[in-house]
Amino acid sequence: MIRLLTIVSAILLIVAPAHAERIKDLGQFQGIRSNQLVGYGIVVGLAGTGDDNLEYTVASMRGTAARFGLTLPQGVNPALKNAAAVMVTAELPAFAKPGQRVDVTVSAIGRAKSLRGGSLIMTPLQGADGQIYAMAQGSLAVGGLGAEGADGSRVIVNVPSTGRIPEGASVEREVATGFGETPGLTFNLSRADFTTAGRVAGAINARLGAGTARAVDASSIFIQAAPGQDVRSVLVGEIENLEVQVAEAPARVIVNARTGTVVINSAVRVGPAAVTHGRLTVRVDESPRVVQPRPFANGQTATEESSAVSVEEQRNPMFVLDPGPRLSDIVDAVNQIGATPADLVAILEALKQAGALSAELVIL
Repeated sequence: MIRLLTIVSAILLIVAPAHAERIKDLGQFQGIRSNQLVGYGIVVGLAGTGDDNLEYTVASMRGTAARFGLTLPQGVNPALKNAAAVMVTAELPAFAKPGQRVDVTVSAIGRAKSLRGGSLIMTPLQGADGQIYAMAQGSLAVGGLGAEGADGSRVIVNVPSTGRIPEGASVEREVATGFGETPGLTFNLSRADFTTAGRVAGAINARLGAGTARAVDASSIFIQAAPGQDVRSVLVGEIENLEVQVAEAPARVIVNARTGTVVINSAVRVGPAAVTHGRLTVRVDESPRVVQPRPFANGQTATEESSAVSVEEQRNPMFVLDPGPRLSDIVDAVNQIGATPADLVAILEALKQAGALSAELVIL
């Protein structure tokens, strides 16, 4: 555990406190985003691994057959081991045009055991507004595999009830973004920070002229832009590649109590403090022994309990943390006393309570 802590700390030490990043890596422009699509469909052509006569699958197959003028007899439900009801999902990129292709994911919603070898029947994909934006159809690529024996034993590799169709949907409608008609452009940071927002606005003003951009709050920067998609496309391309010195993240210690993982960023500082950490171990050894009665004594064999209780306290020397040590100094001091990640959590919590830890302690 000590070795693991040292390796994790060494990885953390290579992270620079501040570095330059492109604006395009810090967030995204408002309104320029992808949209989620969803649809309900039927997969056919399965090798006996379908839903096996589920009611909604039967109803779906009746509706599909009716579109082609075929009416199934009432009261007769087809055995649908070769078909499965599925949900189809896709992500429509920003500015996707009619005729372009997008990938789709197909997932069984019933008792289908596997979708391997199946084909999706033409399925409309709807957006959050209920409008159809794409049509999906094609053969599934399934990474999972399942096999079942006659005695009921089964072997399943990955998830055979989910598959994908690369470029399986054709875009039918473009999503209106208002990119060329809005009063200006708004850039939203992925991580809110007043310092970074001010530096992004400053970098844009230095390149495009004073007053072009202003930080609205810790997350948003408003940019003056002439109307028109062609003009704004050139402007956005120029802004995205500007480099900005990102502000140092707030001092934070992240502790995952379930796995014992401790992550400390380079902004953490510790005030002067003296720390000692010891562990008390109580050990109870049971050594029962069998006692035999004397010959001809008419006695019974009995068990005599024998317990040995010992208490061991591990004594660790106290170490002193100087004011404002670096992350490497903290790790070295903790490793010297042989502390595990669990011990480190206890030490950090105590330092926080003592007011010597200048960081936010987050327990997951």
